[in-house]
Amino acid sequence: MKGQTKYLLDENQLPKAWYNIVSDITFPVPPLLHPVTKEPTILPPPLFCQALIEQDETKEQYVEIPEPLKEIYQLWRPTPLFRAHRLEQALGTPAHIYYKYEGASPPGSHKPNTAVAQAYYSKEAGVKRLSTETGAGQWGSALAFACQLFDMECKVYMVKISYQQKPYRRSMIHTWGGNVTPSPSEETQAGRGILAEDPECLGSLGMAISEAVEVAATNDDTKYSLGSVLNHVLLHQTVIGEEAIRQMEMADEYPDVVIGCVGGGSNFAGVAFPFLRERLTNGVKTRFVAVESAACPSMTKGVYAYDYGDTAHLAPIAKMDTLGHTFVPAGIHAGGLRYHGVAPLLSALHREGYIDPIAYPQIPVFEAAVMFARTEGIIPAPETSHAIRAAIDEALDAKEKGEKRVILFNFSGHGHFDMGAYDGYFAGKLVDFEYPAEKVQAALCNLPDVGTTA
Repeated sequence: MKGQTKYLLDENQLPKAWYNIVSDITFPVPPLLHPVTKEPTILPPPLFCQALIEQDETKEQYVEIPEPLKEIYQLWRPTPLFRAHRLEQALGTPAHIYYKYEGASPPGSHKPNTAVAQAYYSKEAGVKRLSTETGAGQWGSALAFACQLFDMECKVYMVKISYQQKPYRRSMIHTWGGNVTPSPSEETQAGRGILAEDPECLGSLGMAISEAVEVAATNDDTKYSLGSVLNHVLLHQTVIGEEAIRQMEMADEYPDVVIGCVGGGSNFAGVAFPFLRERLTNGVKTRFVAVESAACPSMTKGVYAYDYGDTAHLAPIAKMDTLGHTFVPAGIHAGGLRYHGVAPLLSALHREGYIDPIAYPQIPVFEAAVMFARTEGIIPAPETSHAIRAAIDEALDAKEKGEKRVILFNFSGHGHFDMGAYDGYFAGKLVDFEYPAEKVQAALCNLPDVGTTA
């Protein structure tokens, strides 16, 4: 026997509260700005219910998880922590590799951790329908699942390239009663404007956000729901890290490095923030590695500036690592990593030196995914595979230096609905897109003028 493989918590060990990292950071995070007035603002009440606005602004260290939500969480939480013995053996590394498996949820990713929370608070406020965007489909399917639990309608605008690449993600949305439209679409003013300029546009998350926000802003019975970026979304995801801390204690180890993939930042924050609390408050020397796509390298190649959260300038302006809101990434299979910006909290932590970003092109990412599947057995989503690539490289670095290293990464979702991407990889049809410097520079010319606010 190589030792224990799974570290499992009982349902009665489910975290009782979400962790709010804002309470422990010692530097200011620039406020959101109104998209029209450019003045500091909170989340716009026409788009979000009051409870979520309050969670976005709170300075409390912990926010209690309501009992009805804990009961729903028990459908899949606590999720298992695995020790990747077979991957370690294949790599010949002295490193110990652990992964928190969020693919255990019904939609197969970490996204329901906030989807059910947002649906719960919206239902309590009398909301009838939620509108949203989705990239690869993990978020859209998670919100459709959550809305079904609370007898609410769900309207999803799915980035067109992902709508075409991932048909079974949209089938999941339909199965849970949601309505999904490829974006940009003719259904909204924002979508029609984009298509008028580029009828063949493959879409972006910024465009899909514009459509979903427009629907919420123009329908009294509808609120908007976002799957990443905002403070309350990152807050809800911290159940991942809170569980992982207890499970690492069961393994009698503590991570030297914590890794997560980053699109907007929710799954990274979910696993990293509770461990980062120990660094902020107790001086623990853990490193935090944020892994993004080389086709959309917001942290590694972007600027830290105020930018619109969407293409049509309907959402608040946030100071974040950004490639520019008009930037349209290449059609990589990791659709969840195609957002032009990164959560303001993550961006601020990055700029303060707490987070080390790295970017990978998609072919070495799929090489890592296949190695993981052939050793550990689980087929990872393309987004998750970025974190796996970084974990493997960390383990190989430990091997080269002859040192033990404890590595923890967030396995944010399985790839059972991404097999077309694997077919493309095995057929040699995937492309490693170059960093689009000229496109990014053009997009950065369109950053909002916020005067002295920045």
